[in-house]
Amino acid sequence: MFRRTLVVALPAALLLAGGCADQSVGEKPGSAGSAAADYPSKTLQIMAPAGAGGGWDTTARSMQKVFQDAGLLKNQTAEVRNVTGAAGTIGLAELVTSHQKDAHQLMVTGLVMVGGVVTNKSPIDLSKTTPIATLTAESEVVVVRKDSKYTTLKQLADDIKANPTSVKWGGGSAGGTDQILVGLFAKAAGADAKAVAKQYVAYSGGGETKAALLSGDVSVAVSGTSEFADLVKSGDVRALAVSSATGQDAGAGTPTQSIKEQGYDLELMNWRGVVAPPGLSADERTAVLKLVDDLHNSEQWKAELTAKNWQDFYKSGDEAVAFYESESTRIKTVLTEIGLG
Repeated sequence: MFRRTLVVALPAALLLAGGCADQSVGEKPGSAGSAAADYPSKTLQIMAPAGAGGGWDTTARSMQKVFQDAGLLKNQTAEVRNVTGAAGTIGLAELVTSHQKDAHQLMVTGLVMVGGVVTNKSPIDLSKTTPIATLTAESEVVVVRKDSKYTTLKQLADDIKANPTSVKWGGGSAGGTDQILVGLFAKAAGADAKAVAKQYVAYSGGGETKAALLSGDVSVAVSGTSEFADLVKSGDVRALAVSSATGQDAGAGTPTQSIKEQGYDLELMNWRGVVAPPGLSADERTAVLKLVDDLHNSEQWKAELTAKNWQDFYKSGDEAVAFYESESTRIKTVLTEIGLG
């Protein structure tokens, strides 16, 4: 689990479980030491622990763009690489075991990975990392092909209530936000949530999910609004609902009603954040926090939020540590309720 302790002359620290080195976990970054002044001193590596085209990949590339466009890298560069598989837990294991004490290695993470740790029974969880911040929150969208028989969410709900195995769903990694939404929607619709969730096909990235829906491999797809916005705009797919509390534009130029507005007691937002490896010194962690703070406060990042239809969801320092811990507990409970824990 996530733990905190006090280190003399330093901010509060994160003591990592599993024998990892102590992590200094300050509040907001204060005065930077020599590490902060020189950071980054080489190429910054940003891992997207999933395939191209998905939310983590898009977030990592937006970070790369803003770091460079806002001049935050002190004449260094940033590179994005994809490590796919198991709801991000393969990338998580690599970060923790192969990049300890390397402040130039960052990884995008989020609610999907929290769920993936549970469903994949990963021995390594986010408490083994150095949590840096949460960045964004995004509504999910439920979409079908333009020629689908489903024109309303109620039609879909009625079908799965009558026959829980009648619909094949597609989305991101097993146990992630997309599958959680499917299970919770089935529960809200009065269907057998466990049976419905078993009809879910997990894909590594948003690109694969799009292809599966368009080819007919799945009948309904669930993902972040930004991932399907282009297909909604082109008319190739139809948005039935979004998972935010109220309706929002899913790409068509007009608001799509939320699941809640259509009579189902359900609201879910997919958050994403960034972590570093274990073993960073206090100065190194301060440097990384300052860099990400500067990214968040830049005009270029605000433009990315608008362009991607992401909500600002920024927490850093001890606030981020506490949030990561609470989400780990919450999602494990939810997954157990829908038969995935």
